[in-house]
Formats: sequence, structure tokens, C-alpha cells
Amino acid sequence: MEEKTVKDAPERTPAHPRLALALAAFALVLAAPPGLSQKLRDKSKPVNDPVQCPYCHGDPELMAAAGIVSHGGFEFAKEDTKAIDEYMATDDIRWIETPHFEIGFALRSLKVTQKEKAKIRAELGRLAEVLPDVKPKTRSLDPWLRAHLYAQRVEDLWDQFLTIVRVAESEFPKGDKPWDLTGKYMGQGPYLGQKGKFEILFLPSEGSLREFLRKQFGLMTRLSQRWNVIARDSLILVVHTQQGSLRVDAAMHGHIAFNLAEQFLNGYKHYSYDTPVWIHEGLAHWIERSIDPNYNSFDSSEGAVAEMTSKSKWRTPTLKLVRSGKALRMAQLMALRGFAELKLEHHFTTWSMMDFLMTEHPEFLAKLLDGINGLTNRKGYDDGSGLNEVHRKLFKTELGMSYAKFDEAWRTWVLANYGSSE
Repeated sequence: MEEKTVKDAPERTPAHPRLALALAAFALVLAAPPGLSQKLRDKSKPVNDPVQCPYCHGDPELMAAAGIVSHGGFEFAKEDTKAIDEYMATDDIRWIETPHFEIGFALRSLKVTQKEKAKIRAELGRLAEVLPDVKPKTRSLDPWLRAHLYAQRVEDLWDQFLTIVRVAESEFPKGDKPWDLTGKYMGQGPYLGQKGKFEILFLPSEGSLREFLRKQFGLMTRLSQRWNVIARDSLILVVHTQQGSLRVDAAMHGHIAFNLAEQFLNGYKHYSYDTPVWIHEGLAHWIERSIDPNYNSFDSSEGAVAEMTSKSKWRTPTLKLVRSGKALRMAQLMALRGFAELKLEHHFTTWSMMDFLMTEHPEFLAKLLDGINGLTNRKGYDDGSGLNEVHRKLFKTELGMSYAKFDEAWRTWVLANYGSSE
């Protein structure tokens, strides 16, 4: 397959987390003071050395049981964890590698609030099954525990995406040789079609994010950033907590889910061309809101300000759009050329159309994603030039609807299902 030789380019544009304003002040009290952080087990070693982890202790057997591949020593962004530790030493990044992700976690301890207690206890209960030193009823999550918790969460999101696209992990190539034009093209590597694992870096401040992005990619942004590391065929996400309400655990969980949905869609059968904006924003909203509808992220183009809302209830404004006759049509959504064109009605509509497909036509959604990703030309090179026509034909052949018929079916479904209170 053809390898891109252009310089590293943004996998997508920045995602702006606009989160419930009523919670912004409350979020400021959630970060636990340094005294609540885990004490060093071995003072002769760095704070992020695997032996310092009070849950897996860097023990190979415990790590394997928990699905942890390593606690560092892997390539990350344009360098590796050792090099990043050297120039970001004050951030104390805990590194954790899972079967499908490489994660750097530099956030502080977090108090468990009454509102989040049930959810977090259930998640920690699962962790405790493989890491006996995890205490599900703990009132504070130290950085190591939070790192393990996010490792579990992102692997859950990976499983959810495979369920949505209805593909087994074994269907993706190993990545050790190019496609020989036989069989179905599923990308260039084992990670949904990418050769490299998905990467995530959690940082505690805007300053840390700006420093990392400037040094790694020459970027000067202050918001969450998704990026395509072409040299290693990896898609990376970098976030920090000094935006919106991302100090709130549920907000950060949803924000990661939103951005990983975008990453997964682009990486599916290899990131070689862009697929429709409406699918990206719609699925990202749908997955994030399934975690907690009170916190919502919004994409925009670089340098632009996203049009956002602090509303948690989206059925009502969507219903109003449909009843007023101002609802957007699929043909309009397919004409979108970038996130800069997204208005509130686009966010409500793309989320709702995805809600409709996930509820009524999940099989078609899987076929749609299968059909528009991994397009190739006669020479076997990735080629998305005919994507719009493929998209239209799939609606006709797999769903039995023209765009106009789909619009009508979606509007009818909204009228029948969004009338009740949220």
C-alpha cells in the first residue's frame, strides 16, 4: 500500500469541551491535595517507575492478569517515554500500555464525589478482580489508580467500537507486510487498520499541553488536540484539565470517549482520507452522551470557535427543529467540508440521526462504516475520491432508502420518540 510521505498532519481538528457551566465552580474542589497522593514505595527510583505502582507493583504476572503490557519504555508521539520524562519531569507522568493503547497520565489525585461514587465503585470492583490491592470503596483515586482506571475505560471503548462496526479484531492484518490485493482490505495494521497503537496523554495544565505539542509537532494550541503521527502510523490524543469542567471525572471520561470515537473512525481500515463530518460528530456525541449527557464536547476547525451549548437535554431542541420544518437534511450534512461549518442544529441533528441508526438500524450503520472506510483503487492504493457516491449507494442498497426517504424516516422517528420528557 502507498505510504504517505507528507509531514505529520492533524488527524482531526481540536475538540473544544464546553461543559455544564453550573458545575464549573464545583469542579475546582475535586482535585485532591498532594498529601493524598500515594507514597513512594522505593525512594531510590523515579515516582513513575513501575515498582512504585501500589496495585500491580510492576509485577509481570499481575500486569498480565490486568491486561497491562508495560508501565513505560515504549515509543510515544515522535520520541519515547524516556525522552518525554526528561523534559516533562515535573509532570510525573505515569505510563501504562494496554493491548491497544499507550497512555501517559499526569493528573493528580481525585476525591470520589457522592454523585460519582456508584459508578466508580463498580469500575474499581472490576479492577479489583485482577488487581487485589485495589479498594473499590476508596474515597480518593491516586494517580496510579486513575491510570489503571482509564486503561480499563479506553479498552471498554475499544470493545464498544468493535461491537458497533461488527468486526472481530482478528480480521485486521498484522501489519508485517503490504496488502497483496487478495481478500478484503482491512487497513495496514492490527489496531483497527493502523500499525501503531492509539495514544493518549493526560496533562494537568494548559502550559504542559502547549509545551508538549510545540516540541513534538510544532503546534501552538491550548485545547485538546488529535494528531496523526505518520512516521509510526499512530493516532494520538492530548488533553489537559484546565478547560471546561474536565477536572470532573465524568466530564473527562466523556471527553476521552468523544475524541476516541473520532480516532477510531479515522483509523478504521487505516487513516488515509477523511470520511463524512456528520458521522464523526454524530457518533462522537452519541458515545459521549451515553456516559453522561451533562458534559458535551464540540469539534471546530483550527483557529475557529466552536458553536456550543451547555444544555444537557438534546431531544427537545431536536424535536423543535423537526416540528418547525427546519431540520437539516442528509444531503446538507454530506455537503459539509469541515468542522468549521458546524452550528448547533448540526450537532443536534448528527447526534439524533446517529441515535436513530443505533436504535433502529445498527446493522446498516455497521455496513455503512464498512463501505466508506478502506476504499481502494484498481492499483490497491487507498482512494476516497468516490466516497460520496459510495455513501449514497449504501443508503439505497443496504437501507433501501434515498436520502429524502431517510430524512422522512428519521423525522417520523423523532416525532414518535422525542416527545416524552428527558
